[in-house]
Formats: sequence, structure tokens, C-alpha cells
Amino acid sequence: MSTLVTAIWGFGGGYLLWGLLADPYFRENALTDGLMKDMPDMPYLIIGCIVAAFAFCTIYRSFGSGNYGVNSGLAFGFWLSIMHGLGDGLINHATSNMLDITGTMVNFGIYLVFYLVMGLIVGLIYGKMAATKS
Repeated sequence: MSTLVTAIWGFGGGYLLWGLLADPYFRENALTDGLMKDMPDMPYLIIGCIVAAFAFCTIYRSFGSGNYGVNSGLAFGFWLSIMHGLGDGLINHATSNMLDITGTMVNFGIYLVFYLVMGLIVGLIYGKMAATKS
């Protein structure tokens, strides 16, 4: 259940945050023209969202150590955004011509929101499922 709901957020939330809200900003701060596709390859995007959601939920199940809920979900989402949004973002900035440093930091902020919501969703679902098993 958590994989399904998280995959829906991954697709819809990603579209909302990056596709609608940030796209004009990133087009202005991209260092390479033509980097982004005008229309994503939807089957691969959907499969990628499902795989990412499954991995997120599976890792959270181990991270939560049975103490599932809002706080552990938010903490997990926070640390994943630090690793992926900030760490990978800075590595990409240092090694490629994708975004300038301002765009990299804005992208990290979007990843932070994205993963906090994902963690909140997973924490709530795992917390409810654990409570019903008791």
C-alpha cells in the first residue's frame, strides 16, 4: 500500500514541484540548452516512480525499526533529501554543466519538500499498519 501511494506522490508531486512550479526557473538557470525533454518518456517515468517508491518504502521499513510514524518518516525523508538533493546536487554541479549553484540550491529545496512529503506518507501508512497489527 505504501509503495502505491508513494509512487502516486512521486509522479504527481514530481510533476507539481519540478514540472509546474520550478520548470520556468530551471530553464533560466540551466547551463546546457536542450538538457530536459519537452515531453518525458511516460512509461519509463512511471516505472521509475514505482521503483523509487518501492526502494524508499523498503529502506524505510528497516530505518523505522518498528517505530513507524510521522516523526520517523519525516526524519527519513530529510536525510534522503540531504543525500540525494544536496549531496548529489553538489556533485552534479561540480562535475557537469546542468545547473548553476543557485539552481542547485533551489533544486535541493525542492527535493527537501518532495522527500519530506514522501516520508510523511510512508510514516503515516506504516504507522497505521503497525497499529492495526497490535
